[in-house]
Amino acid sequence: MNRIVLLSLIGIAASALSAPTQSQTETTFRGEISDSQCALNVHSLTRSHEEMLKSKSGAAGRTPATCSIYCVTYLGGKFVLTSKGRVYHLDDEDTARKYVGAKVKLHGILDPATNSIHIVSIEPQ
Repeated sequence: MNRIVLLSLIGIAASALSAPTQSQTETTFRGEISDSQCALNVHSLTRSHEEMLKSKSGAAGRTPATCSIYCVTYLGGKFVLTSKGRVYHLDDEDTARKYVGAKVKLHGILDPATNSIHIVSIEPQ
């Protein structure tokens, strides 16, 4: 009898895990692949690359792409999607790096608890 109950509970749990929820719905996002340092005001007053690109040292380069790569490589940043004033964390750094500094159309699944997007695909905008 206990085996039947246990197997039933396992079946119910497996069904619940595989059933799509609202947070698992694929959504299309449009925005720019940036870095968390600039987008979240870690070293930026404008939530942009503006301050880093004006730096006299020139270490961050002269474009949003070079700035983001610099911030991720040397300042502990992560690639993010900025869209309509929001910043979304991304789960795939390698895929995001290919589009850094670019306007993109990203298909993904948002986890609202962590504000992270599981990337399904990205294409240039």
